[in-house]
Amino acid sequence: MNPVHILAKKGEVAERVLIAGDPGRVRLLSSLLESPRLVNENRGFLVYTGKYNGETVSIATHGIGGPSIAIVLEELAMLGAKVFIRYGTTGALVPYINLGEYIIVTGASYNQGGLFYQYLRDNVCVASTPDFELTNKLLTSFSKKGLKYYVGNVFSSDAFYAEDEEFVKRWSSRGNIAVEMECATLFMLSKIKGWKSATVLVVSDNLAKGGVWISKEDLEKSVMEGARAVLDTLTS
Repeated sequence: MNPVHILAKKGEVAERVLIAGDPGRVRLLSSLLESPRLVNENRGFLVYTGKYNGETVSIATHGIGGPSIAIVLEELAMLGAKVFIRYGTTGALVPYINLGEYIIVTGASYNQGGLFYQYLRDNVCVASTPDFELTNKLLTSFSKKGLKYYVGNVFSSDAFYAEDEEFVKRWSSRGNIAVEMECATLFMLSKIKGWKSATVLVVSDNLAKGGVWISKEDLEKSVMEGARAVLDTLTS
């Protein structure tokens, strides 16, 4: 089957791809590539391909939520992608993590059903964890650059506005240090499809501190400071 949303051609998407939800962030990150070329803008799923550290890399938009990232991953894989690092944002669920810091994800909790049921054809539970080697390289890369990061599990939510008063307590008590919307799908699909994947998240807000949000300027600063560590990992 040929992609119906990402209208790039085979050879225009690299084997190694940095993926992010926000097309604006993808456009910003593409400035780090040598001779970046926009190979898709259909449906707002911007995809750029260029060189970094002498290696061909793509930077692609995956949109919001599990169904959106699943479509993008499947279609990027049709075009030759095999290794994915998600570079997104997250809301911290514990008070000791500050805005602008990073989380390198070691696993993702999720609610059963929906997309997971459709892929797995049963109410089985797949351990939604990233590739160990790729994650270890991220730890090394962020440490070398002296960037403040935390390592831990996140909760992948399907409903951005469904949090209630007990949300933070419920999910942090189960060992999750942050909430986002795509990691569980990324890790699950990678396991069953044979891809390699990992995730770094920039903390944009902290629900344990009352939902205070980072400024646009400070978020972009943290995104760009961490981006080279992610791209170094992807091309090592």
